[in-house]
Amino acid sequence: MIDFSIPPGDAALRDKVRAFVESKVIPYENDTRLTTHGPTDELRIELNMLARSAGLLSPHVSTRYGGLGLTHVQRSLVFEAAGYSTLGPISLHCAAPDEGNMHMLEVVANDAQKERFLRPLAEARVRSCFAMTEPHPGAGSDPGQLATRADREGDHFIISGEKWLITGADGAAFMIVMARAFDGDQNLGPTMFFVSLPDKGVRIMRIMGSMDSSFTGGHAQIALKGVRVHHDDVLGEVGQGLRYAQVRLAPARLTHCMRWLGAATRAHDIAKRYAAKRTAFGKSLLHHEGIGFMLADNEIELHMCRLAIMDAAWRLDQGQNARYESSMVKVFVSEALFRVADRCMQTMGGAGLTHDTQVERIFREIRAFRVYDGPSEVHRWAIANRLARNQEAS
Repeated sequence: MIDFSIPPGDAALRDKVRAFVESKVIPYENDTRLTTHGPTDELRIELNMLARSAGLLSPHVSTRYGGLGLTHVQRSLVFEAAGYSTLGPISLHCAAPDEGNMHMLEVVANDAQKERFLRPLAEARVRSCFAMTEPHPGAGSDPGQLATRADREGDHFIISGEKWLITGADGAAFMIVMARAFDGDQNLGPTMFFVSLPDKGVRIMRIMGSMDSSFTGGHAQIALKGVRVHHDDVLGEVGQGLRYAQVRLAPARLTHCMRWLGAATRAHDIAKRYAAKRTAFGKSLLHHEGIGFMLADNEIELHMCRLAIMDAAWRLDQGQNARYESSMVKVFVSEALFRVADRCMQTMGGAGLTHDTQVERIFREIRAFRVYDGPSEVHRWAIANRLARNQEAS
């Protein structure tokens, strides 16, 4: 049986992060450097300095590279606390895509690559991006449609293709590119490559407008033309890119859930205070069942999300392959938290639609979470296929 009790030291760290976010980070939420394409690098660096001074930078990274070396269960506590502000994960340097890249590099990269790419990233001296998604007819939810090519030329690969929805590309020091490697006519399979930036063969075609705005650098559409990388810049083994993507994605789905659980909790707290103070028909909104029941449903779903996340995190800490569980949790949590944010807006009426509180912003950000790292429909399709295979085998 899983013990969900929280050790005192972990609870103290969680509370320290929550206090840090409330006292140091939340005051930045109206900073003009928080733009429609996310916080600027100037703002990010300033927030990183605060977290570094508090001893909270890169909590998920091993101590060898300057982090706190937290387990996945410990991350569930700390990332939720960080997520209480949409700027909290930026400050602690545990936001996507850098957080997922750091995790993958610790698992897959060789020692030289870790010193060259992971260490400066973990120390928040640079940012990174992960370039896998492509416009039609390339790879999206179906990685089998990967169209970007990397052709071997001696000790090098020449990469050409197009990527889009690449979070954080603008201003990144390097990107990890997924491309289909070829040696002449031989298809070597999907492969990951490090590309240092800027590179003359990498062009940002545009920064895409989107409803979410919590990621530094926004989301870019990128053209890759004749990008030359040495064989030493292959991440892991040639042809194993999709396997490494799962190394990255299974934990990353959960860490998204952790961060957005914190944000949804913030929206819920704001709505509770509003409902307790605002009156109508002789009593506070909280005493009207129509409102009280919505907030009660929020309490239920936030609690169940927390348990689901911790269960999947515990499985990862036990060395289990939690890909299946992470898909289920991602669907459940992303949809439950959207309902929570929606009820918060409804509870607050017109006030919830304004920029006077963070509720409207959190609502927009959490809606986007139902799409990235695999939309709910793709995860349901994968879960259903597994059910079919298991049924056929029984």
